[in-house]
Amino acid sequence: MEAKAARVPLLDIFRCFFWIGLFSFGGGLMPWIQREVTSRGWMTDKEFFPGMALAQVLPGVNSTNISVYVGQHLRGAAGAAVALGAMLAAPFILVLVAAVSYKIVLGVPAIQAAMAGVAAAAIGMLLKTAMSSVQAVPRAVAPISVMIATFVAIAVFHFSLVTVVLVATPISVLLAWPRGNNDA
Repeated sequence: MEAKAARVPLLDIFRCFFWIGLFSFGGGLMPWIQREVTSRGWMTDKEFFPGMALAQVLPGVNSTNISVYVGQHLRGAAGAAVALGAMLAAPFILVLVAAVSYKIVLGVPAIQAAMAGVAAAAIGMLLKTAMSSVQAVPRAVAPISVMIATFVAIAVFHFSLVTVVLVATPISVLLAWPRGNNDA
């Protein structure tokens, strides 16, 4: 594999991962990356899948983890840096362009109205999700109490979300833990 990997130019690795980063929104990139890497003959499925498993186990975004793995497999540290940089370059540029554009068009009344509409729609979807979540919770005192306590702690008393989660999680697990005689 050494001779094969050495033949893959860094520019080709950059192009491949730049386009993946440019045209990908959301998740589900693993199959796309696998198709691109295997169809180019850079790696076999047998070489790719251990990296995919590793990328999913490691902390961080799976697609960036696999880009580092593929780049390293193809060209060592330089390949890993190029693949990761390419994967992140396009979204970074798009965010900068969006930020500059947003600042420029912010003064346009139609854009302000559109943003208010988008915000209202987002709040509506958030409320719908919250209502669905409440309906999915068992009608018992413990889960409802934990939900209310969490809401009050964050919304009313402005406690840190991390603190509330660290306190509420063990309490919630304890309250939900099965009790009684579990004779088999």
